[in-house]
Amino acid sequence: MTKVEAIIQPAKLEAVKEALIETGVEGMTIFDIRGHGRQKGHTEHYRGREYTVDLLPKIKIEMVLPDERVDAAVEAILRSAGSGKIGDGKIFLSKIDEAIRIRNQERGPAAL
Repeated sequence: MTKVEAIIQPAKLEAVKEALIETGVEGMTIFDIRGHGRQKGHTEHYRGREYTVDLLPKIKIEMVLPDERVDAAVEAILRSAGSGKIGDGKIFLSKIDEAIRIRNQERGPAAL
């Protein structure tokens, strides 16, 4: 099993969700987050004053998938979230040793 964490632009959420569902992803957790990468935010003007916005709104999607579905999910995220511009986001993959469904104590991939 692999945990897939994707940080994407908020405007791309619906496209990414639809692409993941088409690949057979059955569950995901979505967070509203703020952060920055290499772009370090940007400068804006409000009522004649300049200020720096250094923590930009992002969306974080987390899911744990059977290993055989990871490549398809990553490809779906890349295809639907990418614009080729700075700030498109990142994908992180981590190995998961065990998953347990609380309701009936199922373990492993059956718990997903």
